[in-house]
Amino acid sequence: METVAAIPKYNLTEEQEKKLILREYRALLRCLKPKLKPGDKELTRISFEMAADAHKTMRRKSGEPYILHPLAVARICVEEIGLGVRSTICALLHDTVEDTDITLDDIERQFGSEIARIVDGLTKIANVIDVNASQQAENFKKILLTLTDDPRVILIKLADRLHNMRTLESMKREKQLKIASETVYVYSPLAHRMGLYTIKTEMEDLAMKYMEPDVYKEIARKLAETKRERTRYINEFIRPLREKMEKGNFTFEIHGRPKSIHSIWNKMKKKGVSFEEVYDLFAIRVILDSPADREKEDCWKVYSMITDEYTPSPERLRDWLSNPKSNGYEALHTTVMGPQGKWVEVQIRTKRMNEIAEKGLAAHWKYKEGAADESRFDKWFHQIREVLQTPDNDSVDFLQDFKTSFLAEEIYVYTPKGDVKMLPVGSTSLDFAFAIHSAVGARCIGAKVNHKLVPLSHKLRSGDQIEIITSNKQKPSEDWLNLVVTAKAKTKIKDALKEEKRKIAEDGKYIVQRKLEGMGAGYTSHNTEILTDFYKQPSQLDFFYQVATRGIDLKELAEFKVLGDKLESPRAPKPLEEKNELPSISDFSKKDAELIIFGESSDKIMYNLANCCKPIPGDDVFGFVTTGKGLTIHRTNCPNASKLLANYGHRVVKTKWAKNKEISFLTGLNIIGLDDVGVVNKITNLISGEMKINISALSIEAKEGIFKGAIKVFVHDKEELDELVIRLKSLTGIHSVDRFDAEAS
Repeated sequence: METVAAIPKYNLTEEQEKKLILREYRALLRCLKPKLKPGDKELTRISFEMAADAHKTMRRKSGEPYILHPLAVARICVEEIGLGVRSTICALLHDTVEDTDITLDDIERQFGSEIARIVDGLTKIANVIDVNASQQAENFKKILLTLTDDPRVILIKLADRLHNMRTLESMKREKQLKIASETVYVYSPLAHRMGLYTIKTEMEDLAMKYMEPDVYKEIARKLAETKRERTRYINEFIRPLREKMEKGNFTFEIHGRPKSIHSIWNKMKKKGVSFEEVYDLFAIRVILDSPADREKEDCWKVYSMITDEYTPSPERLRDWLSNPKSNGYEALHTTVMGPQGKWVEVQIRTKRMNEIAEKGLAAHWKYKEGAADESRFDKWFHQIREVLQTPDNDSVDFLQDFKTSFLAEEIYVYTPKGDVKMLPVGSTSLDFAFAIHSAVGARCIGAKVNHKLVPLSHKLRSGDQIEIITSNKQKPSEDWLNLVVTAKAKTKIKDALKEEKRKIAEDGKYIVQRKLEGMGAGYTSHNTEILTDFYKQPSQLDFFYQVATRGIDLKELAEFKVLGDKLESPRAPKPLEEKNELPSISDFSKKDAELIIFGESSDKIMYNLANCCKPIPGDDVFGFVTTGKGLTIHRTNCPNASKLLANYGHRVVKTKWAKNKEISFLTGLNIIGLDDVGVVNKITNLISGEMKINISALSIEAKEGIFKGAIKVFVHDKEELDELVIRLKSLTGIHSVDRFDAEAS
């Protein structure tokens, strides 16, 4: 869903537009054909006409008629997610309530309550009352609330997001960043969780195209260049396997497919290797046509044929046949040593498993034979429902918890009796205790993992068997929040801490009451509100708690006036840093936002460079308005960027650098190479002598023939840094040079 403004980028007459819309509508009907029951075609037509009429005056940013967007979303729902007629109707209507005069009542009258409920789930919250709340996070929370009643809401939302990502070209740069970040932050993990792998990878690739355009283009170029030799290699690898499987009378298809650009980039970052060193640029997929009762057996037979031909890597076997992922994914993955000493990943699955891998949740319903399969999703929904029912005020925290709890990969662990529990990766023994029962969690003092004693913070691994040790004297403490990743554990710990705070606050309440009555003022909610405001506490509970724990000593009460029994506060204490007052959010006018150019107008607006990513001129950056701190500049590939852009897109300001050679910026480089005589001399000579760059700090450590160096240097801009990196890499014996964000010492 997007803001609509006409930027005519294409010229079609009204007649041509009508033809185009009709063509798209007919294409949608063609994909729906196998799913149409009597009366469905009529309902679909009514919803299409209703949407086309409602959006008739609207255009997308590219200038095309708006109705093409709902049509495209509906088609993605049918073709790529495998949804049916009712979802198509909802997809066609998904923007009408928000953007046009059509109301939910109109939709309910025409199509019934089920469709109205889904469309309501897809309609954004128009305005969030709480100033500090993030609208994006609130909208996401709303989608999730409907998810547990009807997962189609999420599936249509994913189709909507995918189409917006495919047509992001015509948006403004800051809007592109915001939408792409939100996609990587929430929507692609969600697609993964719903088992929609193809959509997940496309979303990640598209987001990367806008967030890190240079790297994206570079990897795409290299993939295109190596395509021919890859194809040749894949054919050579497959030939002997095809012969074996044909001899074994299997019906199958086998093919290679390239890994996504985003996953290649992740490998390069994680392993610190170049494109040429990423070994699995593609995966080989074997899809068997097996009857339901022989699926597992056939997959293992094919596995043994493959490992007869090529040696497997023992730690790279992934068996999701015996233990499918909770999003329904089933397959057997192995990595084998192929010809020319190259590692190759092979995925073995059946046709049914393949459809579930491509279509996820929607395919699940189609194959809903045994209850066991369904219960995996049900369990997941049940856990989400449990967390959503706890009214917690901060939606951004909620979104962060949701990500770590529900969108991460899972591990399987066992109770002492052998029952399986599913937990997100990174869970600790304390998470496990809360997963058993909140009372067990609250009293947990430690655990035995595989019969060995471990602390609360011990991270669990798949296959662990855990026994929890409890004590009646134990109670949750503040630092427990850092030991858990599951939303359930976090929520329960926060509840327990609030309860504890409430008890302590009772004492504070009593102290305040005595003081007020001693002054002749009443202990009323008006007076406590005045005091809470005066001491800048977020709530009365916090105020009473601070009084009880001596955080506030009430000595300023002497300055208050008492009128009748009402308190009147003196002027609030002056903030200490008045001379360095920074503009508030509202001071940034839209005009300024477009004009912040570093160097020239830095006198006009206060800004500081983010410590988390230490930008330097030439980096791709955005400005972020922080309450009370003015503008902070982050790199677009900063570790925190996607969270900030996804949750607070409205605070993002477009920024760019002006050339300013006067100022230099501190940044750091990690250098790894072979320990050779004079290598340090070569490096320092290049930096200080040839390039005249100041070195702020230098540390070198040599061990067993390899040296690692960390150098902090002052550079003027990214061009200078890039040149330095290229020249360092060209020195003999240097293996890698990577930027890191130097803290000023």
